[in-house]
Amino acid sequence: MNILVLNGPNLNLLGKREPEIYGSRTLQAIMAELTDYANSQDAMLFHFQSNAEHELIERIQSLLVNGSDNNAPIDGIIINPAAFTHTSVALRDALLAVNVPFIEVHLSNVHKRESFRHHSYFSDIAQGVIVGLGEQGYRFAVDALITKFQQTN
Repeated sequence: MNILVLNGPNLNLLGKREPEIYGSRTLQAIMAELTDYANSQDAMLFHFQSNAEHELIERIQSLLVNGSDNNAPIDGIIINPAAFTHTSVALRDALLAVNVPFIEVHLSNVHKRESFRHHSYFSDIAQGVIVGLGEQGYRFAVDALITKFQQTN
């Protein structure tokens, strides 16, 4: 199984940015540990982070042509759209276009935060949504995608 993890704007600042909300570990450390975990579950994990909406869209669209970084098809996506959660119809449309099951993940509990963070352009089309469990949410998303993949193959 091949899983693509997409992280949106400002997540490159994890470990420095508001650690009381997002924790003290870097995105690189979280993704390295998640990659090891995925490998232990016989899954290959690919990671992409960008602060630019168009780069995230292009990475999603590339799945229609290239598949994953090893040219194998992507079987599931984990996306933390960050601030784009509340603004990006374009990212939503890209995810709909590739028709790959995805899980939306947020480190913080967006429902305990400002009201503008309560709306997501992704939740209604996602396989599931994980909020407020910190970096552990990514691992839960890996497990959920693997289970779904095994049930359908």
